Amino acid sequence: MSNRQERRKAREEGASDTNRFNQILILVAVLGIGAVGWSVSSSMLGTAVAEPIEVEGLDDMATLAEVAQGTTRGDPDAPFTIIEFGDYQCPGCGGFALTVKPGVDQAFIDTGIAKFVFYDFPLPMHPHAFLAARAARCAGDQDKYWEYHDQLFRNQVNWSGRVDPVSAFLGYGEAISLEQDTFERCLKSEQHAEVVSANIVLGQALGVTGTPTILVEKDGDLRPLMTNSLAAIEEAIQLMTPASEPTGN
Repeated sequence: MSNRQERRKAREEGASDTNRFNQILILVAVLGIGAVGWSVSSSMLGTAVAEPIEVEGLDDMATLAEVAQGTTRGDPDAPFTIIEFGDYQCPGCGGFALTVKPGVDQAFIDTGIAKFVFYDFPLPMHPHAFLAARAARCAGDQDKYWEYHDQLFRNQVNWSGRVDPVSAFLGYGEAISLEQDTFERCLKSEQHAEVVSANIVLGQALGVTGTPTILVEKDGDLRPLMTNSLAAIEEAIQLMTPASEPTGN
């Protein structure tokens, strides 16, 4: 790679980081809140990290912007962003994923009107939610995040009541044809624990207290929804769309 190409790549990467940081600042500014303190402990379920870990520096918004990461489905350049802070062990999130999100995908994501961004927000009351979030990200390492996301929600009743869900999580990986040794090594480690922990901090900084929390954003205009329904998302998008622009509905 030439020096010119290296400088161009660095500029592009810097712009991407800046855009993500600005997005977080916009969300925080719109909701009128700041970063919160964070104190967690870590523990193991076997060798798999199943609780948030301590991540230094997350009270600094620049650091938080670097570490927190959502997972995106759809056109990254879509004019709208539909954001979910979700918990894989939350029954309400399961209901949203299985009954509302397919309509959202059809109406807005597949048509290029919006992209969908999922941020992990495992709640303390759900003992397997953090591990499930890590498992989905391990599947994402093999480009099958959304397939695994759907497996977790379809089978939520099965695994959420287990003392140890690891074998179930491995089975869901096999069901979507993950390379099992790689997936198992990732699951039975601390991989992705940092980003999931940072996503919790980001949600707290934005005032998220429960799941699913759905927000719609366009050009810095952020609208938290009162209800997690397709109709509420449609209404937010219509209200945020100038009369001269079609919404696709």
